[in-house]
Amino acid sequence: MHTAPRTGAPSGAEPRTTAPATTAPRTPAPRTPVPRTTSPRTAAPPPLVDRFGRVHTDLRLSLTDRCNLRCAYCMPAEGLEWLGRAEVLDDDEVLRLVRIAVHRLGVRSVRLTGGEPLLRRGLAALVGRIAALGPELSLTTNGIGLARTAAGLRAAGLDRVNVSLDTLRPERFAALTRRDRIGDVLAGLAAAKAAGLGPVKVNAVPVRGVNDDEIVELTEFAVAHGYRMRFIESMPLDAQGAWDRAAMVTAREVLARLARRYELVPVGRPGSAPAEEWRIAGTDAVVGVIASVTRPFCGGCDRVRLTADGQLRNCLFATGESDLRALLRGGADDAAVEAAWRASVAGKGPGHAIGSEGFVRPDRPMSAIGG
Repeated sequence: MHTAPRTGAPSGAEPRTTAPATTAPRTPAPRTPVPRTTSPRTAAPPPLVDRFGRVHTDLRLSLTDRCNLRCAYCMPAEGLEWLGRAEVLDDDEVLRLVRIAVHRLGVRSVRLTGGEPLLRRGLAALVGRIAALGPELSLTTNGIGLARTAAGLRAAGLDRVNVSLDTLRPERFAALTRRDRIGDVLAGLAAAKAAGLGPVKVNAVPVRGVNDDEIVELTEFAVAHGYRMRFIESMPLDAQGAWDRAAMVTAREVLARLARRYELVPVGRPGSAPAEEWRIAGTDAVVGVIASVTRPFCGGCDRVRLTADGQLRNCLFATGESDLRALLRGGADDAAVEAAWRASVAGKGPGHAIGSEGFVRPDRPMSAIGG
């Protein structure tokens, strides 16, 4: 199992850019209303701020390190050594940490991640409990279980989903993921859209000589189905340590290929979402690029991450973690957990430093950190 030192002041800051000014119009499917609450305090809590003045309002919350795919750029074919059940936060522990984040730290949005979060037992009930605390609530998934869960998750209070899909070719999908499940992913995308979990975003990681010939094809697919396409530069977070910068398709290359097919109009970017986005001229379709390596956006980072075993990371590329699970299980009160959270964020570094001589890869791979 991959672990990292448990420290309160990890180095590095997660890259992030700004959010698009526009979203594709959608008509939400009917759902059972979920009451959204606000903080019981009469005044807003003090911001969760680091030493560079960055305010953190976005929590990435991993619900499991397990996954039902074996994507070649993420993990070996045999998978990894998963966390034991006792090591993973239970639902009450998850809810307590989210409540502290929202009510005491000013977190406004929560993204549920994994591994594959749809593998979490009782997910819809947990989504309902988190949604009742009031944050904007989204989920990143490989889409395999989405066809049977999308409507229930929407009814429970989930707002939107991001679905990973690196290829449209069945044989290539099977080779990349080591599973023949592309039909389930496509059905999951359709179910998410029908349930009103929009804008439905499709995430692809183009790798040179592997799937980079599908950049335009994937975009055409997304446009045709009303999804929002996003391309993500590959990052040195695979379990095998085999990341090769030369195989990474850069944001510049992605945009150059798209420009041969479309006229791209830059979209305004208020806020601090990770994707730079462009509207395809003459349409409402939007395509985005997350250029974590070649266009790092650490200066606007507003994210913190909790792993499935309750370790707080103030950067995706942090080399240390703060053990909130130990505090919870040791009887700490909310004030002590809040203090540890603030101390970790206060120690956040200026940037991830990929490509520099001083860059150190995290001990945990992406699937164990939470995507």
